[in-house]
Amino acid sequence: MSGRQSLGARLGCLTLAVLLGTWLVTGCGPATGLEEPVPGRVRSPLGGRPAAARLALGQYHSVGVHSDGTVWAWGYNRQGQLGNGTFTDSPTPVQVANLGGVVSVASGDYHALGLRSDGTVWAWGDNYSGQLGNGTNTASPVPVRVKNLSGVVSLGSGFSHALALRSDGTVWAWGDNRYSQLGNVAATSSNLPVQVPGLSGVIAVMAGGYYSLALRSDGTVWAWGDNRFGQLGDGTTATRNVPVQVLNLSGVVTLSAGASHTVALRSDGTVWAWGLNTYGQLGDGTNTNRLQPVQVGLSDVMTLVAGNYHSLAVRSDGAVWSWGDNRYRQLGNGTTTSSRVPVQSGLSGGVTLVAGYKHSLVLRSDGTVWSWGDNVFGQLGDGTFNPRSSAVKVSFLSLGRADVTSGQLHSVVVDSGGAVWVWGDNYNGQLGNGTGLDSLVAAPLNLSGSIAVSAGFKHTVVLKGDTTVWTWGVNEYGQLGDGTFTDRPRPVQVVGLSGVSAVAAGNYHALALRSNGTVWAWGFNRYGQLGDGTTTDRPQPVQVSGLSGIVAIAAGDSHSLALRSDGTVWAWGYNFDGQIGNGSYAWHILPVQVAGLSGVVSVAAGGYHSLALRSDGTVWTWGYNGSGQLGDGTTVLNKPAPVQVTGLSGVVSVAAGNYHSLALHSDGTVRAWGFNFDGQLGDGTLINRHSPVKVTGLSGVVSVVAGDYHTLALRSDGSAWAWGYNGEGQLGDGTRNDTLVPIRVLGI
Repeated sequence: MSGRQSLGARLGCLTLAVLLGTWLVTGCGPATGLEEPVPGRVRSPLGGRPAAARLALGQYHSVGVHSDGTVWAWGYNRQGQLGNGTFTDSPTPVQVANLGGVVSVASGDYHALGLRSDGTVWAWGDNYSGQLGNGTNTASPVPVRVKNLSGVVSLGSGFSHALALRSDGTVWAWGDNRYSQLGNVAATSSNLPVQVPGLSGVIAVMAGGYYSLALRSDGTVWAWGDNRFGQLGDGTTATRNVPVQVLNLSGVVTLSAGASHTVALRSDGTVWAWGLNTYGQLGDGTNTNRLQPVQVGLSDVMTLVAGNYHSLAVRSDGAVWSWGDNRYRQLGNGTTTSSRVPVQSGLSGGVTLVAGYKHSLVLRSDGTVWSWGDNVFGQLGDGTFNPRSSAVKVSFLSLGRADVTSGQLHSVVVDSGGAVWVWGDNYNGQLGNGTGLDSLVAAPLNLSGSIAVSAGFKHTVVLKGDTTVWTWGVNEYGQLGDGTFTDRPRPVQVVGLSGVSAVAAGNYHALALRSNGTVWAWGFNRYGQLGDGTTTDRPQPVQVSGLSGIVAIAAGDSHSLALRSDGTVWAWGYNFDGQIGNGSYAWHILPVQVAGLSGVVSVAAGGYHSLALRSDGTVWTWGYNGSGQLGDGTTVLNKPAPVQVTGLSGVVSVAAGNYHSLALHSDGTVRAWGFNFDGQLGDGTLINRHSPVKVTGLSGVVSVVAGDYHTLALRSDGSAWAWGYNGEGQLGDGTRNDTLVPIRVLGI
């Protein structure tokens, strides 16, 4: 269930941004970065769409969001793009003025954008083309609000235009339109947002220099604007003032745009590129412009990004590769020689990339940020103005990741530095500290470099930055995956498994999503929840049969879910209550498609029910409904096919407990419904709810997860909050007292 699955699994698929704990990372069109929750394909931190992206590069400046919601910037500042009220360059980070509650940033050449948790957008810097979106063309060295725009879940920025994706799947644009990059036939350059016509089901947006891109939930890519170099990929060089489909390309999970070229990552780990190729930035061994996608000679890729005239990629072993323009040392391989084919940069442990005009950044799995390339305005952030041909560490930054999960009676958090914190019931060793003693407050575990966590009934699964998986706790059915059936009170490594990008734990089984789009499973299999065509328990991973192109996973009590890059959902295992969602009640030992669902961007599994978030921000549910956990206003016992949750839109993430469900809204608030005997809905009552109610007194939330009978949330300031049943101290407030409204977890 979502309370037992990794943040990467919960947050879903097909995105260009991700939750990174202390900071979060994104990019812009000409200076673009791609983010991800874990090493692997970029997937949405908040429901499959770009959100919580917290690093961005302009032409000569950089911007980052801290976990407390403040924004920091460094580098060139002559147009006020550092947002601190001055026009003075800075080689180290300075705080953007009067801006808090930010979850995502984007940057153009000389301006920057911030997305707040309430779905509003703020902008600062150059405004010659109206790229600040406030109805004027006056530059501002401090943030101003983009007008007439709400419910935004992600941002993109080109040289001097901006894009916003709303929770309803629509795309909005403003700023420069000389090359029709706003996608609106009627618009000239616009200092207010205008809607891009003819687009729906969009889950990611990205802006190139003078063109724009949208990734739809079916894995297709659409483009509009400047096309002089073939950067729209439609086989022509004709400018397009409305979106056209990129030719011969499907199954895309990651997308990035440079000044005039685009790179795309498919679910099979292959890389494709098109557009301008003057400096070899397409990586196909030539300098020939390409009017439609060509394959780059690099496989097993987990994430990639396009800079102005160069490209970067990270493979499953964490090694960073680069190609294209290197006149300013932006390839990071110790030379100034451009390359038409990928070359290794010499930096390992990479998980997230950001590429600028003449410089590059990499977030490593240990949470540190490294940069190289041109540094004339201090954009490398190392406190100097010296160019670097190999990576140097950015000063004062540690960009760890954060994740939270809950088992039956215990809770686990991975903090921004990769450390694991545990509290609650420990009778069976599920806290992993070897003591067997319960803990009423969060206590550190001797396990570093972690980036995602998921807890089952009495076991825990952790994904580390090196893409290996570690487990501890009860192992009666082999759910620890170490090849034995022996309980483990301390972490052990899952055997034979690497290149993992997400994990999910059911009651007695576990799932892992690898970077090649395949799913692996181990543990209890009586109901076929491992999906290998048998009902044999497995003490080490086996591959789920017939699944490829998977971008997100979830595990319930005894059933499993997988989301494909085409927006369809697949399920297998126990189905007595209809939780498989194919219209029947028959168990399935092999994956079957959930009926009538498309455009899905995130999935979650409860004990005996399932949830799906669609790209339009609506939530759909199926399975057991005895406590109203399907949220359709009824308590009709079972629903074997998806029904829509009533009165709910603008959702960016979903989660499910044993008998209750949760939705994170784009404004940072949480809705809950279903079983409430222990106060797990957080609305101050013990009344079951058959349709969503608002969790009391909680805002600025970036992640929510459900335990069996309690709930946890992470706020943008890095704090953790909990509510519901607390008999074993799983709320982490130092007591065993239940609470009907959120309270803060001590020590986090």
